[in-house]
Amino acid sequence: MRPAIPFSRGTLSSTRLYRCRSSIPSSRGIRASHVIRTHSTARTGRTQQQDDYDKSTGSQASISAGRTLLASVLAAGLGYSYAAYREKSPVSAKGPKYGSAQDFEKAIAELRLILGKDAVSTDEDDLQYHGFSEWSSLNANRLPVAIAYPTSTEQVSEIAKVCSKYRMPMIPYSGGSSLEANFSAPHGGLTIDFGNMNKILAINEDDMDIIVQPSIRWMDLNEEIKDTGLFFPVDPGPPAMIGGMVGTNCSGTNAVRYGTMKDSVINLTVVLANGDIIKTRKRPRKTSAGYNLTGLFVGSEGTLGIVTEATLKLVPIPELTRVGVVAFPTVRDCAATAMQLIKKGIQVQCMEIMDEVQMDVINRAGGTGKVWKVTPTLFFKFSGTTAGVADSINLTRQLATSNNAMEFMFAKTEQEAHDLWSARKQSLWSMMALRKEGCEVWSTDVAVPLSRLPDIIEISKKELDSLGLFASILGHIGDGNFHASIMYNRHDPAEQARVEKVVYDMVDRALDMEGSCTGEHGVGLGKKESLKKELGPATIGVMKSLKRSLDPHWLLNPGKIFDWEDEP
Repeated sequence: MRPAIPFSRGTLSSTRLYRCRSSIPSSRGIRASHVIRTHSTARTGRTQQQDDYDKSTGSQASISAGRTLLASVLAAGLGYSYAAYREKSPVSAKGPKYGSAQDFEKAIAELRLILGKDAVSTDEDDLQYHGFSEWSSLNANRLPVAIAYPTSTEQVSEIAKVCSKYRMPMIPYSGGSSLEANFSAPHGGLTIDFGNMNKILAINEDDMDIIVQPSIRWMDLNEEIKDTGLFFPVDPGPPAMIGGMVGTNCSGTNAVRYGTMKDSVINLTVVLANGDIIKTRKRPRKTSAGYNLTGLFVGSEGTLGIVTEATLKLVPIPELTRVGVVAFPTVRDCAATAMQLIKKGIQVQCMEIMDEVQMDVINRAGGTGKVWKVTPTLFFKFSGTTAGVADSINLTRQLATSNNAMEFMFAKTEQEAHDLWSARKQSLWSMMALRKEGCEVWSTDVAVPLSRLPDIIEISKKELDSLGLFASILGHIGDGNFHASIMYNRHDPAEQARVEKVVYDMVDRALDMEGSCTGEHGVGLGKKESLKKELGPATIGVMKSLKRSLDPHWLLNPGKIFDWEDEP
């Protein structure tokens, strides 16, 4: 069972523990049917998987048996040395060869000797807890066969050595709040839960950085260091933890001023697939010493290495922070205002959009203590000196007025600012609170160049409205990233198909506008096809060459970002 964890896991814990005892939603996603868990499979996943795993791995490994090695093509693109390596790779055209059920049992036994009996679980509830997420747009058709709870980098290294020996896939797990099935186990294997690695290891106030383990929540981190006058600026959903934030290169409401996760990570301690431990660089703010390995692992979703420590940049807490809320008649007016604010260089810390559907659901959920105008709305956060904040607010008011702004609210105190901003932070939880039995929420995100933001938001909003369902637009509009959330009946295949079409049409539209299929959720299971459209076979081929170099047996979080059978 899960060991006690000092830091709170946030609002997700009780929900997800309850989910382990309840029926699990049926699958979604026509385009990724090979990784979808059906209702019956989800309920019986462990026994079917573990009893039949030694039979099923052979058939899984031969799904693409007719494909040929493309050594000559890769050699042309990457050189003869890569082609020579490719021929020796243990991952053949038929795919990676994982261990049998007996191999996995041996691995589990060895891990219990190394970590302690209580640090490795095969409990059914634990497997369900770690193998399924109601937040994800997709879920894999298998569960992990065991969960390990390490307490140190050295223990993670020992885990990797055992898993490499027995060809057992490894899936890193921190907060469990990802939205693209980033921690699912499509090939079974071992989930590595970092719940016991949630500590602050060092605070360097004068250098404005901090060294942490992967399972500390960003909110807990900031609470611990608030008396230093510093804070960590990346602020996704409240349950998010540093490990997953690094893995997906996430962002948050502060991204327009402070950037995304890649901008806040100085270095990483990483355990490689064979158990080797590396540090990506030293601790200065700048370096030109060798390859940017830190950037390589940020956003890799645990497919290249397992992050066990991160050194993060801190920034000063602003002298003054004020929040403004501005209502508009249309989402296009919101988007146009956001684009023009950034272009004019007006200093804004945060800029978020929520459409009228989202504002209505926040009112219905009643979690903010205020009744909001049901119309597309921009939420602003201004920070800096008193004079600087006042100037930014005045300029924002003028620009918003020129874009048909209907109503302004600007907080005059810290408490008013907190109350106003709570509406944005409560958006997803408000949706989930109003969800009816049998409904699921499909949440996705895209990013586009700023100039294309008004167009894509206006078109996507019309298509979402055409569904006749609860479907809203929200997100970090200040850097061209926005989200769509759709609530639908999982028991209605026709409705599910309509939702999927609208989602993937929006993704394709973003790509047509030179955008990205994901701004911060990551690729996971759900957007692998879209990634291929976005980057093309040559770029995916380079990524796969890196994967094979660092993880030749394809053990690290397999099935995420791209599949072994997706040969360019």
